[in-house]
Amino acid sequence: MALNEVLTEIDSGLDAAMDRLFELLKIRSISTDPAYREETHEAAEWLVKELKSLGFDAELRPTTGHPMVVAHSKGEGPRLLFYGHYDVQPVDPLELWNTPPFEPQIEDTENGRVIRGRGASDDKGQLMTFIEACRAYKAVNGELPGNLVIFLEGEEESGSPSLVPFLENNREELTSDLALICDTSMVSPGVPSIAGSLRGMLKEEFTLHGPRIDLHSGHYGGPALNPLREISKIIASFHDDQGRVAVDGFYEGVHEVPAEQLEAWKTCGFDEKEYLQHAGMTVPHGEEGYSTLEQQWARPTLEINGLWGGYQGAGSKTVIPAEAHCKITCRLVGDMDPAHIRKALRAHVEARLPVDARITWDGDLDGAPASVMDTSRPEFEAARQALSDEWNREAVIVGMGGSIPIGYYFKSILGMDAMLIGFANDDDAIHSPNEKYDVKSFHKGIRSWARILDRIAK
Repeated sequence: MALNEVLTEIDSGLDAAMDRLFELLKIRSISTDPAYREETHEAAEWLVKELKSLGFDAELRPTTGHPMVVAHSKGEGPRLLFYGHYDVQPVDPLELWNTPPFEPQIEDTENGRVIRGRGASDDKGQLMTFIEACRAYKAVNGELPGNLVIFLEGEEESGSPSLVPFLENNREELTSDLALICDTSMVSPGVPSIAGSLRGMLKEEFTLHGPRIDLHSGHYGGPALNPLREISKIIASFHDDQGRVAVDGFYEGVHEVPAEQLEAWKTCGFDEKEYLQHAGMTVPHGEEGYSTLEQQWARPTLEINGLWGGYQGAGSKTVIPAEAHCKITCRLVGDMDPAHIRKALRAHVEARLPVDARITWDGDLDGAPASVMDTSRPEFEAARQALSDEWNREAVIVGMGGSIPIGYYFKSILGMDAMLIGFANDDDAIHSPNEKYDVKSFHKGIRSWARILDRIAK
């Protein structure tokens, strides 16, 4: 493979590559909202067309939800599966966007040029880095690099309800020597990073029911049970004053980080001050006794994602609500068992119910354990060297605070390891208004994948 020629092709074709990315970003593939079902399907069709134009044998695969995109090349060498997702988060609150979320544009910022738009970073921009690397390789060499499987999901942002059945039903076709996942971020801007671990995830939602109906606070204020007051007590009981989760059994399966790993993290390029400033904070507010990186990568959490009840409109309404609602997510590490945590969390809540109150749970929402990768595999060192060459600094193997269940499912269902390499930054606002993706990240992401494929796809 004439690597330098491929890199030159990438550089000269960057504007065209961004034009193609903009086409994909314009498609409103919000998987969680049924109103966008057709457009989510349109995004999948767009990707199939692009992959076919590059010589992949690509097609849509139906599921009970949004379709999967599966594509194969016919080259020799180790079989590598690349995973990404083409669906995006909802855009609410729309009024906080400075530009229309599905009208992508280039913006000059004090830190360089960025692409604005929903999905620019998570995950359309990232998955297109791999596809564009394949495009450049094909343009120079007349064929695609190696023996590739591309697997693109359309429900990652809505809990992946079709994923496990699809993997189980297509195990032989998808099982590869190694999975490549581009849905993560760099530990700090300009520091290429390979994720060695991911936190798991558990979701819960419950409703606390009190009075039979909403009550007039003049007639019933005092004697009535107020669900908002009671749910607030329960929420306050989840943590102690040191930020530790106070649910019995919550820390079963949690392991301390080895000393040598902690030392390696100290030199990985993480800038705590910058990280906190991006979120408008000056100090970390998590579990005392652990560094910011440990809190983010190696400690479990219990977070309140939504809390509501009663009158939400303008002005005042003197009501005691009949019910109050709470959404929770837990990030899991080590050997924590989602089923055990769910049971412990529910027991904690139900033990604190007052007389005349009851709880209903929103079914068994999704949960997945943490993922730990086998970073001793030679492909990890080959990729680390390729990234170091491209970014002109040593690439690092890090933990990741986010949860990508596909890494766990690739291991548990298909029996294969995954290598997670992403080029996003922590300030990309991936689930927030004004999402961005640095043009530099997009450009160097394409070049990085070309270098990685040059080393491991032979």
